[in-house]
Amino acid sequence: MEGIPDIAPFRTRKEELDAKMSEPDFYADQRKAAELSREHTRLSELITLYDTVDKLESDLAEHKSLLDDPDADAELKELALEEVESMETEHAAKRDELLLAMLPPDPSDSRNTIIEIRAGAGGDEASLFAGDLYRMYQRFADARGWKVETMGMSESDAGGFKEVSFLITGEDVYKVLKYESGVHRVQRVPVTEASGRIHTSTSTVAVLPEAEEVDVDLKMEDIDKSTMRASGAGGQHVNTTDSAVQLIHKPTGLIVYCADERSQHKNFDKAMKVLRSRLLEAKQREEQEKYAAHRRGQIGTGDRSERIRTYNFPQSRLTDHRIGLNLSLPPIMEGELDDLVEELRRTDLKERLEALNAGK
Repeated sequence: MEGIPDIAPFRTRKEELDAKMSEPDFYADQRKAAELSREHTRLSELITLYDTVDKLESDLAEHKSLLDDPDADAELKELALEEVESMETEHAAKRDELLLAMLPPDPSDSRNTIIEIRAGAGGDEASLFAGDLYRMYQRFADARGWKVETMGMSESDAGGFKEVSFLITGEDVYKVLKYESGVHRVQRVPVTEASGRIHTSTSTVAVLPEAEEVDVDLKMEDIDKSTMRASGAGGQHVNTTDSAVQLIHKPTGLIVYCADERSQHKNFDKAMKVLRSRLLEAKQREEQEKYAAHRRGQIGTGDRSERIRTYNFPQSRLTDHRIGLNLSLPPIMEGELDDLVEELRRTDLKERLEALNAGK
């Protein structure tokens, strides 16, 4: 089909996966098996879609040839003419869907994800908003059946968070949440504001694909590790041992602190997981800057310094500035993010497709 990439490599890869999935030890590595099974499902759907578009194209050509045939029956021509318009509409939609499906997926899409939320400008109100964002993502994860594990937090006196990081485990977490990175701005009247003036504050969100040991060359000699007594809210939360762990990655200056667990060993493991993921994100960002500079300013995976969204409480409106989308705010704060993340995903795919068609 003209303008459609060759389907042969996709069919070949599916045949390879068919063979792998029939091997007796295929499920020995559960994570790898799940990853390959998802790829197999994606390829099966893509090939079915290709065959559908191919048949539509063939049927359209047949109908049009009938219309051009001077000897064809007039009644048959009328029927063909009625069908051609709807077939052309369906063909165009399915063709675009096929092209989008043929775009190479982000290799990190199937990874679990670490989200870091930090209070920005706005004092106590920024910390409270950071807490609201944390609860919003928790509710969204719960609705999807994902697991949330706190990696570390620093609470503020006002009741929110100066910063909080957490791991979300589940299917295609990074694929869904990768567009959340950036500056989130809130406009509302703080509970402490007696005059009822609207206050503007911000929190930053960083979305990191969970890194595995093989992804990053992390040497222990490049890490300064220190332990200390964890600070807490008082009572049973205060540690009486040096269980908190701080890691400093000397080559980059990255600092990770973890005190969520009572065990120093568990805090070290969590801190290492966060450090690996931050280093992987930096590595990926460097590659994106090198090879995809033309996409700067588009959705991408979001830059943590870019203001991406405004949560306007007085007007009960959420605005995503990247795509100009306005939604009702209350459901969003309850974790109903499906429409938002799907629109961001589709817009990004369309931009990638346009760049591909333009030969960029």
